[in-house]
Amino acid sequence: MTQIFDQGKMIPVTLIETKPCQILQIKTKEKDGYCAIQVGFDKITKEKRIKKTMKGKEYRYLKEIRVSGPDLENYKVGDNFESDFAEGDKIKVAGISKGKGYSGAVKKWGFKGRLSSTHGTKHELRTIGSTGQSGPGRLIKGRKMSGRMGAERVTIKNLRIMKIDKDNNLIAVKGAIPGIRGTLIEITGV
Repeated sequence: MTQIFDQGKMIPVTLIETKPCQILQIKTKEKDGYCAIQVGFDKITKEKRIKKTMKGKEYRYLKEIRVSGPDLENYKVGDNFESDFAEGDKIKVAGISKGKGYSGAVKKWGFKGRLSSTHGTKHELRTIGSTGQSGPGRLIKGRKMSGRMGAERVTIKNLRIMKIDKDNNLIAVKGAIPGIRGTLIEITGV
């Protein structure tokens, strides 16, 4: 993240590096059961990193984008798939959020935590308390407990594109986006 100034106001922005994606495959309703294009991002250059199953699709990331049937004619295998965003457009950004490791229920779910500090309780400040009832004799599925936090797909909507630098393949988006530096994200129009 960084900041830019617009008419004397400081605006926090996230810089996103974009590269053109190549169309690798076109999926049709008759052959595959649905209409989509498959694009590849970040071409692998070292020959020893390419496996036998990757022949013809030597990219680190493969992604399918659903397309309506009539629009499939606009795409051809081998063409570059580039964004057509402009400054001021609103976009939706999806990615994998930061992983925070094993977290307790107070941090993960926002539980109050504090049992009374008198009446015989000891070392019980941040516990979740009772986890069940005497009825079924087991925990009900979906009970909020401690566990791994983060590292899940997050979508942030209505982010505004503040600046586009076509020479350096950079997009400046107002606000924060999910994930750590270097994470692959998906940008779509709202």
